[in-house]
Amino acid sequence: MNEWQSNMTGIIDAHVHMGPSSDEAHVLDILKAVGLEKMGLVSIQNPAEGAGLPQSLYMKARHPGTFYVFAGLNHGQQISEGRVNTPSLVKQLESFKAMGCDGIKMIEGKPTSRQVMDIPVTDRYFADYWARVEELDMPIVWHVNDPEEFWQPELLPAWAREKGWGYSDEDVQKETLYAEVDEILDRHPNLRIIFAHFYFLSADLDRAARFFDAHPRAHFDLTPGIEMLYNMSHDPDTTREFFLKYADRIVFGTDIAGRNTVDESIYRAGIVFRWLESDDTFRVPEGVDFLLGKPEDGVIRGLSLPDDVLTKIYRVNYTRLAGTEPRPLNIAQAIAECTRIGSIAQGISNVPAEDTEAVRVARALEKLV
Repeated sequence: MNEWQSNMTGIIDAHVHMGPSSDEAHVLDILKAVGLEKMGLVSIQNPAEGAGLPQSLYMKARHPGTFYVFAGLNHGQQISEGRVNTPSLVKQLESFKAMGCDGIKMIEGKPTSRQVMDIPVTDRYFADYWARVEELDMPIVWHVNDPEEFWQPELLPAWAREKGWGYSDEDVQKETLYAEVDEILDRHPNLRIIFAHFYFLSADLDRAARFFDAHPRAHFDLTPGIEMLYNMSHDPDTTREFFLKYADRIVFGTDIAGRNTVDESIYRAGIVFRWLESDDTFRVPEGVDFLLGKPEDGVIRGLSLPDDVLTKIYRVNYTRLAGTEPRPLNIAQAIAECTRIGSIAQGISNVPAEDTEAVRVARALEKLV
């Protein structure tokens, strides 16, 4: 295989999804093969399975200094209609902070999440949470919206259709989700947020610029959504000007997941590296993972950004938000958290707690104490 490797050092991938803790060696292989120094594990909780956050805590405990953890919220009480009790969102947030998590991951803003729990982020359910996040000054990686074609059946990519990511008039609409974010940022202007996937504004850089100007603490990450690269390749000169102007607001990410092979991970990161660093015109290569589509889907035109801008995107902007080093994990508190997550899963789905990823991680962490 012959795919683009970055010439830059100290790269932090701000957007990685950890699989089960048994993927430990595989994820380390990906980190090395891609040429990363650190990873930010964005950890969406699955309350019914007792998974999502525990395996990220495991990696932080096992490899101090290598993995940042952004913890997702557990809405088990809501989705189970009260069959289980979960701590308030504020209590969860404070526990994450005390435990040594580096930030918060939010999926509450993706339309599929709204299908599961139809509570707007502007609802009083979230009110105390937003205030406390702002007080604690914890950074957030937040997925809000999806590509505009997901609401247009005739334009919906096959891979998105297979994932169930096509929406109708009965689903929450894109502008509704953007309006909710604006309301939250107006209420809490000191929030520090990285909006994943370029906030799905890659087709409208004028709007992206207005958003940055209105919200000076907002950032975008570059996780593809391959449509992001296609959209911004229509006019690479204008895109390059945007990146130079807002170089302090853009964060590198790949959306690599534990399910990806090492080769798929190299391809996924390499596409973004090549787009940022070269002036090449190219297509996605054969061998990319399913979510990036096929080579004939579109043309990508490189931005050839200068090294000082690349350094900001690859490292500096993220460490300004999340810290120059990942916070150390309080293992005892992590064990307690994982045990609680396992109990919640058992209460929702009747799976024995001992069979959940959460309790498996708790048992592994006990050996580190």
